[in-house]
Formats: sequence, C-alpha cells, structure tokens
Amino acid sequence: MSTLSNIDNPYIPEFEKYLRTPEPSVRERADYWRTAIGLQAVDQLTVSDFLKQTAQEHIEGQISADEAEKRIKAYYQAKEVRLPDDDEKEEADNVAMNITKLLGEQSFTFSVAGFAAIHRQIFKGVFKHAGQFRDYDITKKEWVLDGDTALYSRWQDLRMTLEYDLDREKQFDYSNLALPDAIRHIADFVAGIWQIHPFREGNTRTTAIFTIKYLRSIGFRQINNSLFEQHSWYFRNALVRANYRNVTKSVNPDSSFLVAFFRNLLLSEQTPLHNRDLHISLINTQSAIQSANSALSKSNNCTLEETAVLQIIQRDPRVTQKQIAAGIGKSERTVKSITVNLTQKGVIIRRNGKRDGYWEIQN
Repeated sequence: MSTLSNIDNPYIPEFEKYLRTPEPSVRERADYWRTAIGLQAVDQLTVSDFLKQTAQEHIEGQISADEAEKRIKAYYQAKEVRLPDDDEKEEADNVAMNITKLLGEQSFTFSVAGFAAIHRQIFKGVFKHAGQFRDYDITKKEWVLDGDTALYSRWQDLRMTLEYDLDREKQFDYSNLALPDAIRHIADFVAGIWQIHPFREGNTRTTAIFTIKYLRSIGFRQINNSLFEQHSWYFRNALVRANYRNVTKSVNPDSSFLVAFFRNLLLSEQTPLHNRDLHISLINTQSAIQSANSALSKSNNCTLEETAVLQIIQRDPRVTQKQIAAGIGKSERTVKSITVNLTQKGVIIRRNGKRDGYWEIQN
C-alpha cells in the first residue's frame, strides 16, 4: 500500500495555548486558523512557517485579517530566490488565509451561486478559474480505492445536479428527527454535493467550508473544527468511500466512515479515525458490508455510547475493552457494562474466549 495511508494532518502546538484563553475572539480566530491550515492536507500541501507566525499575530489581535493577507502576499513578492516547494507553500498560505477570512464572516448563501462564491473566495489569487464550474469530465486515482476513481457528475449536468441537491436539502424537515438520524442525513447530503465535483480543483476544501457554514446556519454553533485540522485527509477518503461502487470487488458505497467523522464533529465523540481503515482491501466479501450496515441500522436503537462502541468493533473485531475505553473516553468498567448490554440485546456476541477472542456483530 502507498504511504498515503500514514498521512497525518499538521498538528500546530503553537496554537494550543490560544484555545485555553478566556477571550472568546482569540479562541475563535485560533480555531479558524487551525481548520484552514489543516484542510490543506487534502491536497497534500503544508503552509510555511511565515504563515504560522503571521497567524499567531492575527490570533493575538496584533494585526487584522486584511493586514495578515497583505503581509503574506508581500512575503512571496519579495522573494528573490524561489525554493522548489515555494509554489506549493504559496498556494497553501493563500488558501489558508482566504479560508480563515471566510470562516470569520457570518454571512452565508445556501444556493448554487453561494457554493460557487465560496470556491471563488477560497481560491482567489490562486486559480484563474476560481468560482468557475469545470467544462470537461474528470477522474482521479484514489489510494483508498487501489488506484481506481469515484464517478463524478458529467460537466454538462453540474449546475442542474447541484441545484437539485440543494433544493432537496432546503425542503428537508429536521424537526422530528433524532440527532443520530439527522447526522446520518447530513453525511449523505454532504457526500452527494461532493460527488458532483463541480470545480477543476479544490472541491473537498470548498465542500468542507460550505458544510461548516451550513451547519452553523441550521443551529450547530459548537462544531469541533479540530477534526478538520487533524483528519481532513480522512474526511476526503470517507467522501470517496461514500460514493464508490465496484460490483466485481464486492464494494458498495459506504457512508459509515463519514457518519463517524460527523458524529465526532458534532457530538464530540472519539471514534478513532484511521485512513487505513477506509482502504477497500479490508473488504473481503459482500456479507461483510451487509453486516456493517446491519450494525449501523441496529445502532439507531442504541445509546450514543453503545453506537460509539459498535463503530469501533465494526472497524476492528479483535479490539480489546481497554482499547475501546481509550477510543470513546470512558472507563473499562463502563465499556464492560456497554458490551454486556449489547450482548443482551443480541447486537454483538463474543467468540473464541478471552485470549484469541473477537467481537461479532449479529445480523
């Protein structure tokens, strides 16, 4: 397998202190920067040290966002010697700056024009085609699919398809929906608009920012945006898996990975998110997929803690109770109680004893 399976998003220890400050505006700016910088990993880009230094000054209130933007542009214009990775650094720096400013804006337009405007704002000064829909069909080789591609919308249908998905979401009624079901619906909606892939480049970053702003607009004010800092590559791979079907390899679209991401994002659950778990080589038979889907269906009748345990078992049937406890942030005693309850409900069963045992999710 490619080393892409081991990609970790950049952790920025310099920003941690700002998240513990009593000043809300400082925490907010730090959160925006962490999200903006972390999202560059979806295209395997990293920002410069100069950007991080500038970000800290903006977070501390020493300079405005506009001043930070001017400083970054001047930094690259003044460079007399260009290093081999300067073009990529410049893209990452400019895009991170644009995303930070965009996240700081409270306005939001839920429409095709609004979606295109987000792309234009994110990539202004980076792509000449910022905000413009592609005029050709695309494929992309994906590590998680062993080099295969997900299918994206035909370029002739982009506007119509995106408009259809957004109109359908506008009409969706969340009022009588339990939160876990609402999150599942949100995951499916986001997977759908990402699959359209209306732009030549930057679709995942655009989808992520559109999603954050949409979630705010429907009441999710406290979003754990650190997920986008730490797991943006997982987010992209989860979108790929939610949109990929290959009958010859017994692979069906699987949104469970994306649901786990959104549950961590919106419920602050701690389900482990590992890119290696999304690789299609882990799928052996169609029955394994059906078993996973059955487990997720049963989890609708379970508590949030029980659902979190089920998701971990689904990914690693040989996981220990100690590992589960670490994964959901609970004690081993609590995990033992949860697994007993799940066993009594007939959701899981323990096979082969303590030493060589494993969990089996029942159909």
